[in-house]
Amino acid sequence: MIPVTDDIALEEDELDLRAVRSQGPGGQNVNKTSTAVELRFDARRSPSLPNMVSVRLQKLAGSRLTLDGVIVIIAQEHRSQILNREAAIERLLDMIRAAAVVPKKRKATKPTKASKERRLESKGRRSGVKAARGKPGMDH
Repeated sequence: MIPVTDDIALEEDELDLRAVRSQGPGGQNVNKTSTAVELRFDARRSPSLPNMVSVRLQKLAGSRLTLDGVIVIIAQEHRSQILNREAAIERLLDMIRAAAVVPKKRKATKPTKASKERRLESKGRRSGVKAARGKPGMDH
């Protein structure tokens, strides 16, 4: 069990971790070793996540979400596979923690009297500027 929040914990078998080759420069070592880690987590079918958390998590994942509802995270910032594994898991846990926070409902408010007056006054000023741009009439 991997604790995420007080209410949510993930089973370790829900995470699919694979070692892959890192990208970019790195000399001879990068050509021989697979230090990057690819983490796959099925957010849509996870029994550990409540439905609303799962929905928010899928929205948060953005381009990391596949059409099947699987989140793919690739960690390759460290030279060690173990550190990359921990970094990938931590990134997923941070995303789940962010999705677990229930967003506040927006309270509808009315504009103040002063803001209405300011808007109308600037609207009148702008109207005058635009009216002055026209061609002079025959009466001038």
